[in-house]
Amino acid sequence: MAKNITLTQFIIEQQRKFPEVSGDFTLLLNDIVTACKKISHLVNRGDLIGVLGNADTENVQGEVQKKLDIITHDIMVDALDWTGHLAGMASEEIEDTIKIPSQYPKGKYLALFDPLDGSSNIDLNLTVGTIFSILRCSEGVEPEVADFLKQGSEQVCAGFVLYGPSTMMVLTTGNGVNGFTLDPDIGEFILTHPEIKIPEETSEFAINMSNQRFWEEPVQRYVEECLQGEEGVRGKNFNMRWIASLVAEVYRILTRGGVFMYPLDNHKSKAGRLRLMYEANPIGFIVEQAGGACSTGRERILDLEPTGIHQRVPLILGSKNEVERIVNYHLESKK
Repeated sequence: MAKNITLTQFIIEQQRKFPEVSGDFTLLLNDIVTACKKISHLVNRGDLIGVLGNADTENVQGEVQKKLDIITHDIMVDALDWTGHLAGMASEEIEDTIKIPSQYPKGKYLALFDPLDGSSNIDLNLTVGTIFSILRCSEGVEPEVADFLKQGSEQVCAGFVLYGPSTMMVLTTGNGVNGFTLDPDIGEFILTHPEIKIPEETSEFAINMSNQRFWEEPVQRYVEECLQGEEGVRGKNFNMRWIASLVAEVYRILTRGGVFMYPLDNHKSKAGRLRLMYEANPIGFIVEQAGGACSTGRERILDLEPTGIHQRVPLILGSKNEVERIVNYHLESKK
């Protein structure tokens, strides 16, 4: 690239387009960036500093926590609670919302985050990430749970950081999607993937086939058509992918297209598997801003009215034409 644009420079230049916006938002993003740099360092060090393995505890979802689940949660909270930019926080790892300590000033934003998405992969040296969402909050309000329960369409910003062969941040503030790669030599995220767009057509799908017997008919129909390949009704071959890390799945879709499905099933939960506030909403915002689509199979993710801070939902996202096809199969199944 002719000019290395840092994430901070990019956000400031974007902010100048909207004179009514204060610098608090830019500073808040810088706080999140700092936390993610620390997490990246820990993930890269892994067993060298003894942070891998189970913590012998469970989170609010009843899932066994990894040591890094707890450590990364603490890193996010410690980076954000004292700065004066937030009115409150919520983390996938704990049941209650997180209040700002009384000795610190309070800001006008709320932050929600999954500090270590895909943590089941961490001991296998596979890609994991951090997902975050930012909402507005009325100034002077001591936020309660209800203040966090806003539709995804009300997000101010959403992003995720991918801790893989390189550390990348993918970000939207409602004006498209851009990707930034961490340059470890200078400690800065540099714009490397401007104006990311998801191709409307695809020949790749990602789904956990071990759950096939529990899927509803519309998803069974779609996957079966993909598996039939060029001899089937679709007339083309599809490749199947499954990484078990949402951030990795979404990044692949952002860069080359595809469709990701964690659909409603009749196995353990009638509500779906992924968290609306920490995963589906921020990822849905990013995917739509990149020209893709994001749905439960029945309705747009960003239109859902949240009912709880840890609410789970089905999630189908990716290349627009494929997502619309799956949604249409759900509509047809109702007739």
